[in-house]
Amino acid sequence: MRQTNRILPVYSGDVSGACSALFEMGGMVVIHDPSGCYSTYDTHDETRWYDTDSLIFLTGFTERDAMLGNDKKLIEDTAQAAALYRPRFIALCNSPIPYLNGTDFAGVCRVLEKRTGVPVFHVRTNGMHDYVQGVSQAFAQLAETVLVEEAVTAESTSFAGGPLKVNVLGMTPLDFAAPGAAEALEDKLEKASLRLHACWGMGRGVQSIGSSARADVNLAVSSSGEGAAQVLRERFGTPAVFGVPCGAFSERLLRETEKAAGDRPGQFTVPFLEVPENAAARRTVILIGEPVVMGSLAAALRMESGGSTKTVVAAATENSAPFIRKDRDFSFFGEEELAKRLRVLAREADSRGERIAVAADPLYRPVCPEGAELFPVPHLAFSGRIFLDRMPDLFEGDCASIMGGKWI
Repeated sequence: MRQTNRILPVYSGDVSGACSALFEMGGMVVIHDPSGCYSTYDTHDETRWYDTDSLIFLTGFTERDAMLGNDKKLIEDTAQAAALYRPRFIALCNSPIPYLNGTDFAGVCRVLEKRTGVPVFHVRTNGMHDYVQGVSQAFAQLAETVLVEEAVTAESTSFAGGPLKVNVLGMTPLDFAAPGAAEALEDKLEKASLRLHACWGMGRGVQSIGSSARADVNLAVSSSGEGAAQVLRERFGTPAVFGVPCGAFSERLLRETEKAAGDRPGQFTVPFLEVPENAAARRTVILIGEPVVMGSLAAALRMESGGSTKTVVAAATENSAPFIRKDRDFSFFGEEELAKRLRVLAREADSRGERIAVAADPLYRPVCPEGAELFPVPHLAFSGRIFLDRMPDLFEGDCASIMGGKWI
């Protein structure tokens, strides 16, 4: 069956993505779902539960509720929790069952806003998409709900003097699980004379989310940041640069970020797509995973190898189209399609006398072409906590250190 996995796991779902995005934002997340069904969120997808609390609740949706539409219980329980904990906002998200029975979340949000006096929004999850969809939608809804109350015009967002202010978008442990990743990124920005203003996802910058319109530029370090980047551009004209400052690509990306800060009205820039490669290169590395992370790593690899390495990005998550090279990279749906594409690439490389390798989470090994070496790049959103102690810090070191200490 197409798009059915018998070997590979699937990526974390959209509900996990929404919860991860809003974990540190000071709000309350309510998952409308049968009790226990989303225990995988805290047992596999959220490493911050070890030492940090967050207001994330399940409604305990029952079969009777599903049949009779008991929205009163959802409203009453949420309002009581809001009165007790006084969150900054309330976010409702849902599993497949409320999605399929047509729960009126827009109406529930309006009732809860009147009852609680705090902003309430619905993240349109349904358990049928991957974490990128959930993170992107959650950040977009947060931007619409929180920033609309900030009476900040586009003219007031820039300030003369001092380092440029940067919002980092799309940074969650699902893509950046290495300890100290947020601090390493902030340090890298400071060394480039850029100042972290707000970090949408995790880290010290979460306190500045409400004033994100005052930043000069947005740096989206994953495709999950696209939703917030769109809202900030439309409302405040803030430009966005997509990429991860990793390895030899760091300097170029941060230079493009600084350059984009003066671009009004805001534009979207994807610098890693513009890093060239040598057509006569004698080795090929296929990088599988989230497209912005792997695209940036591919650009760094081409730069560090002096153009002697070709790269192919196999985008494994949704919304990949803007972040892959149409002439070489590809998106795939299901392990069967991926395995077939990898075999074709391996045969083509072999016919040219090229060496081939795969950079991906170690759980991709069973679908790698025969004879291809696997460079491990563990990804929490794919393999959970299996390789938690080996998660690479994408902001530190070169490609060799990121890709398991070696590359061809």
